[in-house]
Amino acid sequence: MSAEAVVLGELLAAEHAAVWGYGVIGAHLDVHRRVAAVAAYDAHRLLRDSLLVRMRARGLTTPGPLTAYQLTVTTAGSAVQQAISLEDGMCVLWRDLVASTDSTELRGLAVRALSNAAVRAVHWRQAIGVRPVTVPLPGTP
Repeated sequence: MSAEAVVLGELLAAEHAAVWGYGVIGAHLDVHRRVAAVAAYDAHRLLRDSLLVRMRARGLTTPGPLTAYQLTVTTAGSAVQQAISLEDGMCVLWRDLVASTDSTELRGLAVRALSNAAVRAVHWRQAIGVRPVTVPLPGTP
C-alpha cells in the first residue's frame, strides 16, 4: 500500500472521529460557541464524504466509523480543549497528505483542509484565551 493510501485511510478515520466528536463537543457549549461547533461539524462531514468519494474512485479500502470514540468532555472548557485537539490532529494528517501525494488535486484539497483546520484551531484557542500555534508545511523550518 502506498504512503498516500495509508494517509488517506488515516484521514478518513480521523474525519469520522471529528464528525462524532463535534456532536459531543457542541452539546457542552453555549449558543455562540455551538454555532462554531456546528460549522466545524459540517466542514468535517463534507471532508469525510469527499475522502470517501476519492478513495472509492481509486479503489482503496475505506474505513468506516467506530461504534464509539474516547472523548472526555464534561464542561464547556473541556469541550473547547477537545475541539483544539481534534483540529490540531487534523492539521498534522492533512500536512502528511501534502507530503505523501504527487496528485495536484489531493495536494490542493490537503492545503485547503489544513488551512481551514488551522483557522478553526486558532478560533478555539482564542475562545479560551490561549495563544495560537502553527503547524509548518513539509520542508519549512
